[in-house]
Amino acid sequence: MSTIQHKEILRIAFPSILSNITVPLLGLTDLAITGHLGSASYIGAIAVGSTIFNMIYWIFAFLRMGTSGMTSQAYGADDKQEMQLLLHRSLCTSAGIAALLLILQNPLLQLALYIMSPPASVAAHASVYFHVYIWGAPAALTLYSMTGWFIGLQNARYPLYIAVMQNVINIAASLLFVFAMHMEVAGVALGTLIAQYCGLALSVLFYRRMSRKLGLSGTFSPSAVFNSDAIRRFFTVNRDIFLRTLCLVCVTLYFTSAGARQGEYILAANALLMQFFTLYSYFMDGFAFAGEALAGKCFGAGERASLNHLINKLFLWGVGVALIFTIFYMGPGEYFMSLLTNESSVIDTAATYLPWAVFIPLAGLSAFIWDGIFIGLTATRHMLLSMACAMLVFFAVYLSLSPLWHNHALWLAFLLYLLVRGLVQHWLYRMKISRTEPF
Repeated sequence: MSTIQHKEILRIAFPSILSNITVPLLGLTDLAITGHLGSASYIGAIAVGSTIFNMIYWIFAFLRMGTSGMTSQAYGADDKQEMQLLLHRSLCTSAGIAALLLILQNPLLQLALYIMSPPASVAAHASVYFHVYIWGAPAALTLYSMTGWFIGLQNARYPLYIAVMQNVINIAASLLFVFAMHMEVAGVALGTLIAQYCGLALSVLFYRRMSRKLGLSGTFSPSAVFNSDAIRRFFTVNRDIFLRTLCLVCVTLYFTSAGARQGEYILAANALLMQFFTLYSYFMDGFAFAGEALAGKCFGAGERASLNHLINKLFLWGVGVALIFTIFYMGPGEYFMSLLTNESSVIDTAATYLPWAVFIPLAGLSAFIWDGIFIGLTATRHMLLSMACAMLVFFAVYLSLSPLWHNHALWLAFLLYLLVRGLVQHWLYRMKISRTEPF
């Protein structure tokens, strides 16, 4: 294998960044539509319903990441049979999880409403939204598997095309159902549901095209798919990613709840400043995806030198992106906040903590890059270990300093959480992975 070139990184990173940017469009569209229905309870219902599904699907994101890492390794080794089998294993897993979500939908809804405790009017509309949206779980989880498979095969264009088409169909269908057919919240959910299955249909077409290009048989062999050793490795990798995601969710939820306990202005200010992290993550995740695909390819082909070149180039891009965002946040950061809200009191409160948010890109760049590389190498146990260490640092710093520093302690803890993740991963790679993994 030749040395990894910058254009190979951008060929995966750039479409992935565009795909990431389309993610908030779905939520913004739903919010804009319900915002014209004449009642705040509709907006609240969409906020509650979206949060429920975001958390559910976030937890099962291992379907994408695990599939991506293992598929890229099979691609690097030119193992066509394993490429096919990995997709089949992932699809069977996504189908099983989707079936459980459908069967347990009522207990899940009641648990979510109990935890979130929305007003009765909001809960009623959120329940309608939930019971329509939940039937998209098979499509949504299958798309996770398909997206991971495409990225593992070094193709980030197909997920981009699917995301764009989903957004267009979702907007058109939601407008039709809400304003022409007067279906209110159910119409918003149905529009998204239809868009998900349209995305699934397009992914099947892309799968067939990719299979023909690679010469894959497409035959489903239960004995090969459910081979005990292969299944054990598949679920070990995905178990570690699942547990790592739970740690991430714990930090994210606690960050929000800790801000909420300090009052509505602190809560709003923290939510505003977290958009700095979200925007940055859309770009850095693109390079993480490139790391998944290309690191796995190098590993599968047994090219240690190419992997080292890839890591150096990824960090070069990561530093460049981090510096650009840091300069942007240091300069027009307050202007950016004014684009998100016109509440001067919230902006003034957020400005107090803006210096912390400015350091998000530099604190987080290493964690994003190493996450992608570790997924490509299927070094998921090390990912889990680094996340656990970072989570412990987050809680230790905040709980010890919060009586004195209050919200400043929360932001310090969050930045150290990002920084420690990257530092521990760097140490694990240099001292453990690079010395023990066979090439």
